[in-house]
Amino acid sequence: MSLKDTVTNLGRKTWAMPLGVFVALLMILISELAYFGAVSQMDRLDTLGRARMELLRLMARVTDAESGQRGYLITRRPEYLDPYRFAAEDASQGLNSLQRMYAQVGAEDAERRSKEIASAVSAKLSELQEVLKLYETGRESAGRELMMTDIGRDQMEQIRRRSAELLTDENRRIALGTGQVYDTLMMSRIGVAGMTLLSLIVFVLFVRKSRALDVQRAEQAQEVRAERDRLEVEVSRRTAELTQLARHLQTAREDERARLARDLHDELGALLTAAKLDVARLRPKLQAEAPDLMQRLNHLTETLNSGIALKRRIIEDLRPSTLDQLGLVPALEILCRETSERLGVAITVALDTDVDLAPSAQLTAFRLVQEALTNTAKYANATEVTVSLKREYAQAMVIVADNGQGFDPARLALGSHGLLGMRFRVEAERGQLRLRSAPGQGTEVCAWLPLKRDGRDEPDIPRIDFPLPGMAAMPGVPPTGPSGPTAAGEGGQPPSGGGV
Repeated sequence: MSLKDTVTNLGRKTWAMPLGVFVALLMILISELAYFGAVSQMDRLDTLGRARMELLRLMARVTDAESGQRGYLITRRPEYLDPYRFAAEDASQGLNSLQRMYAQVGAEDAERRSKEIASAVSAKLSELQEVLKLYETGRESAGRELMMTDIGRDQMEQIRRRSAELLTDENRRIALGTGQVYDTLMMSRIGVAGMTLLSLIVFVLFVRKSRALDVQRAEQAQEVRAERDRLEVEVSRRTAELTQLARHLQTAREDERARLARDLHDELGALLTAAKLDVARLRPKLQAEAPDLMQRLNHLTETLNSGIALKRRIIEDLRPSTLDQLGLVPALEILCRETSERLGVAITVALDTDVDLAPSAQLTAFRLVQEALTNTAKYANATEVTVSLKREYAQAMVIVADNGQGFDPARLALGSHGLLGMRFRVEAERGQLRLRSAPGQGTEVCAWLPLKRDGRDEPDIPRIDFPLPGMAAMPGVPPTGPSGPTAAGEGGQPPSGGGV
């Protein structure tokens, strides 16, 4: 299986999407935490750097103030006082800024030292101011004595010392903050790498699990296919067995009918013939000696004639003698003529005498037409029926069509054994059956039976796909017979056990 197929299969898992979202959110969280940590440290380092610059500038302003004061005292030139005044004002602002920065970064010891530096700077500026005031009032000796007391030098030393300590502390904080930034970046790298590795491990596990499931599904599908093939073979075997059994039962049924027909013809026929002969012998005597009994004798003769006719009809129903003696075409003509006379329905017959079928196939075709006409008489309420027999390629096509009320084949009851009997008879002869019907459009039953082989090789004939094994309904299809949509067995759903 390719990586693309594996990823596609993982995308179909219900747990793959939530897990992927969780891993992505975790990686984003690690990245954001590292980013905000680094930004916070960089802001702190920036504040410390600006504080350091402000401290250095403060020391430079104090030094400029002292230098300007000294220059003015030596030269008495007023322009030396400008740096002094500017440095004094700027030093005050720098001290305030310095204290705000240290308060912002939360450095309490640096804030304490900045206050000490502010006191020293204030004292230094006061000392410079006092010296200038003494010189300007003409008390130069007092000013020099104040300068020689080393108060200003001590205050300047204190400013330098506190500034140096504060710079050292700031350097330490800057180094510590820089280290923390690097540590944060390193942790971010480690976190991202770890999550990436974890994601790869989880992905590999998912891929292995998915492939294992795919292999399992493939094995199950193979087992299902094998079981399906086995069941198909079993169904084919059972179907063949049932077909053979149905054919055997049909043959046994026809054989039993033939035996009963022979017994009725031989035994009952002999009895009725003997009885009729006895009546014929008694007629002259009774006519001479007991004329009053002639009416009863005539009634007995009529009863015997009716019994002989009933015997013949029963024999013909059991085993049509015309089929064995005259062939399929004359037997169908007689069957259609008798049915038309009995029902009072016009039956159009179109039979091809060149159709040659095996004896069993002839019996199947005859029974098919007989069953279709019987069902038409029971359910169709038809006024026209068409029966046709013709050759189509290497098959004989038998069609029984009517213009009756039709029915829906999809709604046939389970007990409709007539259609099933037709189908099994035709399929037992390796033929096919098709039923077309729709409510109000008549019915058509069409069967294809293989022709009888005469020992010569016939050319291959294209097989026609007739949509029957399930005898699906095809409502609305125009009829093939001359009298409209046709078939046997109509009128809604036939009663159970009543054929089509």
